[in-house]
Amino acid sequence: MAGETAHFGLRNWPPAPATRPFQLTPRQQSMLDQARAGLVEPFSGVICPVPGTQERSPLATSHASTASLLDAARTFLATLDVEQRRVACHAIDDEAWRQWSNIHPWLIPRSGVNLADLSHGEREAALALLRETMSEAGYQTARDVMRLNEHALEISGKPDEYNEWYYWVSIFGTPSPNEPWGWQIDGHHLNVNCFVLGDQLVMTPTFMGSEPVLARFGKYSGTRVFAAEEEQGHALMSALSAEARQLATIGTELPREVFAGAYNDNRHIEPGGIRYAALPQEGRERLEALLATYIGQLRGGHAELRWAEVKHHLTDTQFAWIGPFDDINPFYYRILSPAILVEFDHQPGIVFDNDKPSRDHIHTLVRTPNGRDYGKDLLRQHYLQWHTHEPRAHSHAGSTAESAGANAAGSQK
Repeated sequence: MAGETAHFGLRNWPPAPATRPFQLTPRQQSMLDQARAGLVEPFSGVICPVPGTQERSPLATSHASTASLLDAARTFLATLDVEQRRVACHAIDDEAWRQWSNIHPWLIPRSGVNLADLSHGEREAALALLRETMSEAGYQTARDVMRLNEHALEISGKPDEYNEWYYWVSIFGTPSPNEPWGWQIDGHHLNVNCFVLGDQLVMTPTFMGSEPVLARFGKYSGTRVFAAEEEQGHALMSALSAEARQLATIGTELPREVFAGAYNDNRHIEPGGIRYAALPQEGRERLEALLATYIGQLRGGHAELRWAEVKHHLTDTQFAWIGPFDDINPFYYRILSPAILVEFDHQPGIVFDNDKPSRDHIHTLVRTPNGRDYGKDLLRQHYLQWHTHEPRAHSHAGSTAESAGANAAGSQK
């Protein structure tokens, strides 16, 4: 399946009824139409209309090495054969960057190689990309999300929909110490986009979720995710007075999905909630701790740089809540500033048959507003400084990565 769908764009998807692997339901068709619509507009980025919006990351050294990540990318490409590299490699500005999705594994065309189709060694090389991009805690969460996707199979008995290895990995551009490149993992409840330019790194959008959030039996019994994200968000609200909670609350009915999820790259998010300056001291400390949990998913060195950037904009940061506030009901919260967007949402059931949100189904999202997701702003600056052409003129980058991988493979034989 991975090879069959790798080079389909959404404009040509799904295939004709005679060749498609399943019949679309009305809900699936609606989701597909929404996905198509989300790619029609050129990328501009999540809009955060608060002071500081126009600030951009400087095109400068970060002094945080990406050497181990570069080695992991080259090693991964070297493990693949020619056909696998053809499927895995894309140009640095390929639209596949934006075609990640949390929904049914076969509804949206997936780019890259499917981990389920790889050997153990190839799969471990792919996981090394994830491990070198994220912190130890972030990697643990990502792998536990994958394990809980296997647990969803144990619950549902649907092997065509759930599997620990139903995740697709792509390489964008040519892994290089000084030219732009990146990689992506895409699948149910785990979507990580990583852009690298020299020693600068952008790891957004990052979407992670799970249903259930705790394996109560089976192969991975006891595995749990997002406990800190849930508990810290709730603790932040508990630190507020009744009046401050009312100020933070922007709605009562939970959204069916995080607002800036897949195919919402240009989402306009209106300011709302309670500002950092209006929080009591305990509330400020809890907000900073909550932000640190999400930023702490990123690899060491770069996480500290990211935190410094987010801290710079704390006065422009807002915390918003949707839903009731008590010890049992599900809820949604959001943190928004010119430097970061964080969303947390309790969802209705898919694996389980509940049509109301519950605390056993969680979605989380981290984005970088103002055109900086996927490293787009860094890439734009790079081409303005070093090239006379737009990135599209360099669309051969995917085949270059294939060649680089072939050369690496040959040198290791």
